[in-house]
Amino acid sequence: MRWESEGTGEFSIEMVDRPSRGTEITLHLKDGQDDLLSAWKIKSIIRKYSDHIVQPIVMKGEKWDDEKKEQVATDEDETVNQASALWARSKNEITEEQYKEFYKHVGHDFEDPLTWTHTRVEGKSEYTQLLYVPARAPFDLWDRNARHGVKLYVRRVFIMDDAEQLMPLYLRFVRGVVDSADLPLNVSREILQESKDIDAIRKGCTNKVLGMLESLASSEDAAEKEKYAKFWGEFGKVLKEGMGEDHANKDKIASLLRFASTQADTPDETVSLADYIGRMKPEQEKIYYVTAETFNAAKNSPHLEVFRKKGIEVILLSDRVDEWVVSHLTEFEGKQLVSVAKGGLDLGKLEDEAEKKEQESAAGEFKDLTEKIAKSLGERAKEVRVTHRLTDSPACLVADEHDVSGNLARILKAAGQKAPASKPILEINPQHPVVMRLKYEEKKFDDWCAVLFDQALLAEGGQLDDPATFVKRMNQLMLEMSGS
Repeated sequence: MRWESEGTGEFSIEMVDRPSRGTEITLHLKDGQDDLLSAWKIKSIIRKYSDHIVQPIVMKGEKWDDEKKEQVATDEDETVNQASALWARSKNEITEEQYKEFYKHVGHDFEDPLTWTHTRVEGKSEYTQLLYVPARAPFDLWDRNARHGVKLYVRRVFIMDDAEQLMPLYLRFVRGVVDSADLPLNVSREILQESKDIDAIRKGCTNKVLGMLESLASSEDAAEKEKYAKFWGEFGKVLKEGMGEDHANKDKIASLLRFASTQADTPDETVSLADYIGRMKPEQEKIYYVTAETFNAAKNSPHLEVFRKKGIEVILLSDRVDEWVVSHLTEFEGKQLVSVAKGGLDLGKLEDEAEKKEQESAAGEFKDLTEKIAKSLGERAKEVRVTHRLTDSPACLVADEHDVSGNLARILKAAGQKAPASKPILEINPQHPVVMRLKYEEKKFDDWCAVLFDQALLAEGGQLDDPATFVKRMNQLMLEMSGS
């Protein structure tokens, strides 16, 4: 039988006489494809697509002909492919060095991997996965449109590089291979997007990688802990993306997150949410955090003053992706996550009755002043009220409970997106001398109100719409104070 096709989807079949057994395939090259006649090119194609199939692929060897000044075929046969898939072998048969060498081949890396997992899955879907976590982030890690993922094989036949459907984007740093026993050999990217087998493989691979990371993160072994710290330093910001992308694994991802906090007051992200809960005061009911554009802005935020006074730990968030994280991570192990810069601060049992009565008394005593400041600021502030967040600063800005934070609004603006319209709330510290002066100020009341608001905006990490006027107003007030 002869089968012929021009590769356009149509073909013809006719019966012919063939004197010997077997199959002979003749390929005709199009114009301009003479490079495919090169033995080196043919070998490279075989090694890429068929290196690990069981059957050996044999070609005639080559040697250099001095007279013809070129490579010529010899009578000796050369096996081109390895004819052995490392991932198809039992884990007991593979040495650590072989795993590392295979990673360098499949991951195009010169460093050893940080860790790996090798599993054969049987059941409704049958596949083998050999997945690696690199020791260092690739240069294009932040390009979400770049091809990332693992190599897909079907019964040891290579199908495609970087089959992104096999791994979620937030795990795009993972390298390795998946070999399916169920998919067809002619599988395409379009088929992958609709395949239930692929859905099962993706779920299995995701769970395996998260489990591997969880094992590192929870290990008591110092070397394993150091590995996870290294992983977090390289890939932590990418893993955070999973909080909004993978709802099914949100709790697993949350347990893997690491943060800086006021417990150490350093930029090192070593605190897990479980660590935080383990250090919570007996009467503490919530997990507190603050977001800012930089670590120093978060660490020195005036919103932390009452928390530092009471010795309450606060998580310090300064990565842009952190706003994305806390918008999806609202609680952990039954503890609500609360921003110290949003809504009315309720410390619950962390405050005694005397403190609460003192706050109520201050709110009543300064009611006339807060109303007067609100009238002076006009549209700049949604509300002015007495605070109990502050111990040293005269004022701070907070976002209403359901409004976007000032930090998120700035991030959206920097990204060219329009933030939802909202105005901040100004909270004043009735114990501060500046606020006390305002209570009796008449002549320059509006100027002092504007300066108080602008200072609070700067302390929060915001930018002034009119810095020149702020400086001019400050200079004028200082001159008058020095004159008095």
